Amino acid sequence: MANPMACGCFLFISLFLYFSSSLALTDGEVAYIVRRQLLTLPEDGDLKGDMTFELDFHIKFENSRLKRAYVGLQAWKKAIYSDPQNFTANWDGPDVCAYNGVFCAPALDDPKTTVVAGVDLNHADIAGHLPVEIGLLTDVSLLHMNSNRFCGIIPKSLSKLTILYELDLSNNRFVGPFPKVVLDLPTLKYLDIRYNDFEGSLPPELFHKDLDAIFCERQPFSLHHSRKLWQFPSFGNCDCQ
Repeated sequence: MANPMACGCFLFISLFLYFSSSLALTDGEVAYIVRRQLLTLPEDGDLKGDMTFELDFHIKFENSRLKRAYVGLQAWKKAIYSDPQNFTANWDGPDVCAYNGVFCAPALDDPKTTVVAGVDLNHADIAGHLPVEIGLLTDVSLLHMNSNRFCGIIPKSLSKLTILYELDLSNNRFVGPFPKVVLDLPTLKYLDIRYNDFEGSLPPELFHKDLDAIFCERQPFSLHHSRKLWQFPSFGNCDCQ
């Protein structure tokens, strides 16, 4: 008969090893991921021109917008350092609408055209960085990636997501000053940047945007309830004053 104490000890050790390996990155791993991102980013962190894509001519796509999304998602997959749940294991082949966490819908400007309308990687425990090609996901209105281990900066190319409505970057290890690229997103209504390693102050321009809610650390800023947002306490390394 198995010793209950031994089984319990084994279970505890197994859980400890799982959580310590999947939920945390060492400073060395973070530095490695950040270096990988900086080596691939253009000098200004933006996409260049219209970009042409040299793909295997055997790969067929329903339309050019799904082809762009495929290139962006493949670049994102290559930027992944660790995927312990194999969440992106099926990110392969031209059927991007079948990828885990990827959602397709009719285009807002052309209901007969199918596009990638959202990407939801919440709680996938993925470690990696955001490639500049994320700017190719121009039909995305929802981009959720909370509770992962993404590192590095938010690339300027994110500004090309001109119909992005919700952006959730919370509970990762993004660094740098407040990602001002979000100020260039004309349709953004929901922004969550809590629990990252951002530093510095919130730009005053943020509160001039027509946002429904801003989540920064512990305190949600509901813009329809109060305009006296400057009185809220500081959060993380950022300062609202």
